[in-house]
Amino acid sequence: MDTKETIHSMKKVVLHIHLDGSLRPETVQNWFREEGELVKINELKKKLTVEKDCKSLSEYLEKFELPLRFLQTEERLEKATFEVFEDLAKRNVIYAEVRFAPILHLQNGLSQNQVVEAAITGMKEAKEKYGIEGNLILCCMRCEHNELANEETVKTAKKYLGKGVCAIDLAGSEGDYPTKDYKDIFVLAKENKIPFTIHAGEADGPESIRTGLKFGAERIGHGVRCLEDKELLKKLKSKGTLLEICPTSNLQTGATKAKKNKKYPIESIFEAGIAVGLNTDNDTVSNTDIEKEYEWVLGNTSLTVDNLKQMNLASARAAFTTEKVKKSLEKQILEK
Repeated sequence: MDTKETIHSMKKVVLHIHLDGSLRPETVQNWFREEGELVKINELKKKLTVEKDCKSLSEYLEKFELPLRFLQTEERLEKATFEVFEDLAKRNVIYAEVRFAPILHLQNGLSQNQVVEAAITGMKEAKEKYGIEGNLILCCMRCEHNELANEETVKTAKKYLGKGVCAIDLAGSEGDYPTKDYKDIFVLAKENKIPFTIHAGEADGPESIRTGLKFGAERIGHGVRCLEDKELLKKLKSKGTLLEICPTSNLQTGATKAKKNKKYPIESIFEAGIAVGLNTDNDTVSNTDIEKEYEWVLGNTSLTVDNLKQMNLASARAAFTTEKVKKSLEKQILEK
């Protein structure tokens, strides 16, 4: 088999992908049409996809404004979720955790419960059609004056925990809104026995990761700046904390110093014995997919197909799902 065939044949686990950043441009084009606007697909892709010279995470996050304009009805949320899981299944992903922030989908009067139920329906439809296992992660948001909304997200996660929702997250502009300011969210999550991951060590430094671990995060979203702190590396290794690494996105947002011909840190992190999972972050915004990420790693590092398999096993073991599902995933990944 050639490299593309080898990558496609691998059973994959994806733990870090955002719903609103992974919409099909053709679907968004149809939604424009439903509202009486005709937009050429090439123009639309430019609106949805980040430029190659993106300068920061804040600039990257601007690409979410258009998707959120449309993701305000149950029908569209259901369709979008189905399509994300469908696209993953077609790339031989056997388990995925798709994340989104319910508070960003309330502009037309939906409740957080309605938003989550619509997404669960879409996910279940994909499972029935393709057999892909999965769950949803509900994101709390870093922004001003939204303490009550974030608290409601945690309560919503509790309501649907084990019924399609598996965890919460904290997303948004990490550099502008430090992780340390959101302690109350995770105190409440722990009280309700809700697992959580936290975006950290992306736009902010290793201290953000340390704070996430102190709060009780079982995984870290991105975390690539951990290499700046040797003691933190030791802690991540001893705790077995998985980093949800997203190469293309990190290069676009400047989360690492890998631009200017410096190496992207996934290799160093993996070789340091840290648990690593390979992900896309946002398929559409970053103009990528999980198979392209695998190709990038094989083409730009000395990591091997066997290393990628190890990452899938690490992701399966770190998934917010039952032990029965984890064992099933491990078995499938190890099958030849």
